[in-house]
Amino acid sequence: MSGTETRPARESYLVFGAPRLGEAEIAEVVDSLRSGWLGTGPKVGRFEGLLREYTGAEHAMALHSCTAALHLSMIAAGVGPGDEVITTPMTFAATVNSIIHTGATPVLVDCDRDTQLIDPQAVEDAVTPRTRAVIPVHLTGRVCDMDAIGLIAQKHGLVVIEDAAHALESTYRGRKVGNVSQMTCFSFYVTKNMTTGEGGAVTTNDPDLAAKVKTFGLHGMSRDAWKRFSDAGYKHYQVEYPGFKYNMMDLQAAIGLHQFPHLPAWLRRREEIWARYDAAFADLPVGTPPPASDDQTHARHLYTLMVDEARCGVSRDAFMAAMHARGIGTGCHYIGVHLHPYYHRAFGYAADDFPNATWISERTVSIPLTPFLSDGDVEDVVAAVRDVIG
Repeated sequence: MSGTETRPARESYLVFGAPRLGEAEIAEVVDSLRSGWLGTGPKVGRFEGLLREYTGAEHAMALHSCTAALHLSMIAAGVGPGDEVITTPMTFAATVNSIIHTGATPVLVDCDRDTQLIDPQAVEDAVTPRTRAVIPVHLTGRVCDMDAIGLIAQKHGLVVIEDAAHALESTYRGRKVGNVSQMTCFSFYVTKNMTTGEGGAVTTNDPDLAAKVKTFGLHGMSRDAWKRFSDAGYKHYQVEYPGFKYNMMDLQAAIGLHQFPHLPAWLRRREEIWARYDAAFADLPVGTPPPASDDQTHARHLYTLMVDEARCGVSRDAFMAAMHARGIGTGCHYIGVHLHPYYHRAFGYAADDFPNATWISERTVSIPLTPFLSDGDVEDVVAAVRDVIG
């Protein structure tokens, strides 16, 4: 840390991530409240239509969360007890928890230290006769090597389910994420690039998988609630599977309907902020994200610094505390799954099992990136980082 002096804290605390909700979102929610239609209804249908249009996928099923999307995708693909699902430790716990909830065993493989993305060769090496699926995670908005993963999946007869919680705007070699693999799962949580408060979705081009996700997501019923109680008249339902209560509400969809049109402008603003950070930190002994490859659009969900104490003179956690003292929020994305006590106890994972993920876990810190930052906010972040590390 540079000396003992500290830059004065901001007058107002800069929260790490906060949504932008305009009058259109508020009016749409109020309209739902006044209509009395709060659960799954026509606005969810409209939201799914916008997601199909945005991704180019033939089917989109809106759900309560990305966790629900991951779980249902595996259930629809037939993943269950006795199966193995390969994924990365460099992800949020929900990715692995959703595997566990199917009854399958999560098999973690290490990531690349620079991109932080799952290593395709490690995926290949981990395949066994019990492997049923692979879940690549597009961390921070950077897309995994989907061609390599797709070839491995094709060779071994595996299902590919993309965790695209960070990657709504991403493209891969001319294809929109959501229209690349068998199934893709999105998040619309409050800190994501667009929000429905809580929310998620599955996209697919397979009509059978789509039908299963839709049915399994609402108790396994053959007709969803808004059709049963619509003005077309009551329709009896049949339970075809012991499903789950994972449906999105119209109240959630009402927010998202008015977020979609802003996505291009919001991405351009995050790209501007990203470029400013790259330039501002180029001379510091801190790791910055590698450039996006030419064959993809990076969704720019998170800007992560690698704070190595030996190089920076401050640990990652001390850096976060110093930024907080200056009125600037930060995040940690992520402490690798294998380093959390439950997964160590349940599966015997150790830090040395995944050296790259462990290295990242000890150093990674995310700084504010939302498109709603003013130029002054950005300069405050830059000044604080330079003050702490410079």
